[in-house]
Amino acid sequence: MIPHVKPLLGKEEEAGVLEVLRSGMLAAGSRVEEFERQFCAYNNSRHAIAASSGTTALHAMMEAVGIGPGDKVFVTAYSFIASANAILYTGATPVFVDIDPVTGNLSPGELEKSIKKHPGAKAVLVVHIFGLPADMDKIVELAQRHKIMLLEDCAQAVGAAYRGVKVGNFGRAAAFSYYPTKNMTSGEGGMVVTGEPGVAEKVRIIINQGQRRRYFHELVGYNYRMSDVHAAIGLAQLAKLEGFNRKRIENAGFYEKRITNPAVEKPAIPTDRVHVFNQYTIRVPDREKFTLYLTEKGIGHGVYYPLIIPEQIPYRNAPSGGGHWPGARKLAGRCVSIPVHPSLTPEELRYVAEVINSYG
Repeated sequence: MIPHVKPLLGKEEEAGVLEVLRSGMLAAGSRVEEFERQFCAYNNSRHAIAASSGTTALHAMMEAVGIGPGDKVFVTAYSFIASANAILYTGATPVFVDIDPVTGNLSPGELEKSIKKHPGAKAVLVVHIFGLPADMDKIVELAQRHKIMLLEDCAQAVGAAYRGVKVGNFGRAAAFSYYPTKNMTSGEGGMVVTGEPGVAEKVRIIINQGQRRRYFHELVGYNYRMSDVHAAIGLAQLAKLEGFNRKRIENAGFYEKRITNPAVEKPAIPTDRVHVFNQYTIRVPDREKFTLYLTEKGIGHGVYYPLIIPEQIPYRNAPSGGGHWPGARKLAGRCVSIPVHPSLTPEELRYVAEVINSYG
């Protein structure tokens, strides 16, 4: 079976973890600080704060910028549920927006319609789905014109760029994830980046049980800290990230040329963006038949996400639960992600393409 996803861990990660274990200092410490500094430099961000996961990074970011009860936050209807859950954690209300049917990202046109329906909304959380940046010029313009705070969920898009600017640098703050299926991993972990010193300081307090100094608590915070063990893995992975992303882009380019089956719709790759292909997601008319075929042929695959967020049980009766998201629903019913990870061999890539071309 060709695996759908495969973390690439080597001697560098092992050595980093062993060094931390032998030091006896396992909790957040110097490795976390170094990981924050290096990720800040890599992403061209001013401040970076490590967290225990992408979800906790999202939550801490939301609270740090002042999202709270009574606020409305626009978010795509098509994403992992954490994008909306982080809004709920603060007591705010997610307002779901349909997608651009071509890219799968939040649609600027649909966002503008939602802004008119919810004129008092406070923020928009933009998710860069599958590693492809959203249409940021249009979204930034809308946010500025309507005085809406812009935040980014970059969980799937580390290293991606829009018109030369890396994601995470368009709004007040952004959150990244280092879950094992992402382009780089720390085992579990996340990062908040921001250009505002005040937001960065608030995030640090929130993730550290509400304390700036030990045992002097300024607010009700959370234990969202990253450990030095996870940071050691993250540091080794960050050093490899550009190579990982180049290989993903090369693999996607191979599929773009070699998959020719007219029944298969390949992902859009706008020329003004660097798509880092956390997933290579195609669309097919009969997904059940297609995925059974892939399984029979020994090709791993994934379905992200078979049910859009507003249709998930916790959101069906939510205050903003009503709405129509035809683009998101259509994508949720047709999409399949195929292997694109850096460890694929040329033979495996050719086999995947040949199998898909033979489907019918």
